[in-house]
Amino acid sequence: MYLQHVYKAWLLVAGLFISLGTEAQKIEVGGGVGGMLYKGDVSAFLNPRSYSPAANLFFRYNATRSVSFRAGLAAGWIQGEDRFSRDPFQQARDFSFRSTLSEATVDVEYNFRSYKLTPKAKNWSPYVFGGIGLCSFRNATIRARGMVNFPLGVGIKYEIKRPWSVGVEFGTRFTNNDYLDGLGDRTFGVTTSKLGQGNPALRDSYTYTAITVSYTFYKIVCP
Repeated sequence: MYLQHVYKAWLLVAGLFISLGTEAQKIEVGGGVGGMLYKGDVSAFLNPRSYSPAANLFFRYNATRSVSFRAGLAAGWIQGEDRFSRDPFQQARDFSFRSTLSEATVDVEYNFRSYKLTPKAKNWSPYVFGGIGLCSFRNATIRARGMVNFPLGVGIKYEIKRPWSVGVEFGTRFTNNDYLDGLGDRTFGVTTSKLGQGNPALRDSYTYTAITVSYTFYKIVCP
């Protein structure tokens, strides 16, 4: 009886490893370094002067040759200064800010070229992605958690030497929040001047660009 239970347990474990081995080549983990840029009341356009360091980690599941699902974490900061603007109102306001920021996102990627899992395939592909995420940030005016954002962007990835891949990505995070820069329709006691208020019709957003490195689990060694 004991040997029979051991045999069944061994079959269960073996089946699990076979199942993981089948799916392993679809699993990919990686990370990247890059930077974040802010767009909002202080900077109506993406200003390279405000480019700030950031980093990310991600888990990717390559469901098909064309479609992948990804979950990621990223952290960095955004900043902006009125003195770089040509707008007389902003020059008179002379406001500056720096916000630390972290996010968790899930998105769907579409590869324009089929990402083949065969051993000798030379894989590379441009792709687009979109999804949803949660963001937390803090600046001198306000601290917020669980803010919803909507990632949308493009990238290109190349399998340099299996199982390693590199990539470049550009994505914007659209939000319904107006306080990434600390300026909104409320001043939170920082100042009572109209100069200290933001445009309530303009929502803040930020972009994240990164160079990524990832590892695909093509094989699982069975015990």
